[in-house]
Amino acid sequence: MSEISECMVVLTTLENIEDAEKLASLLVDAHLAACVQILPRIKSIYRWQSSVQQSDEFLIIIKTTSPTFPLLESFIKQYHPYQTPEIIALPIIAGSIDYLEWLAGAVKPNLHNN
Repeated sequence: MSEISECMVVLTTLENIEDAEKLASLLVDAHLAACVQILPRIKSIYRWQSSVQQSDEFLIIIKTTSPTFPLLESFIKQYHPYQTPEIIALPIIAGSIDYLEWLAGAVKPNLHNN
């Protein structure tokens, strides 16, 4: 049950579908994520370097666990094309036990390959 309580969702955005799909595949292949979903064409409005910017981006939703977060954050920074990528972690406070057990079991990073 403790592994289930450690489940979390991490959000990041990317400029194009190719980068989003590449990062999603790398995260799942590295067992840093059980699943990654890609939401197409969101509009981001943000302040960057003293001016308001607008961008069309792709939001990726990463299902992982809190003990894996430091590795996942480092991995995203390594492979993400942005200078300062959005990396936001949100706890999962409730969910289907069957799904959360699957999620926790699928996130088993191989420290020797990362």
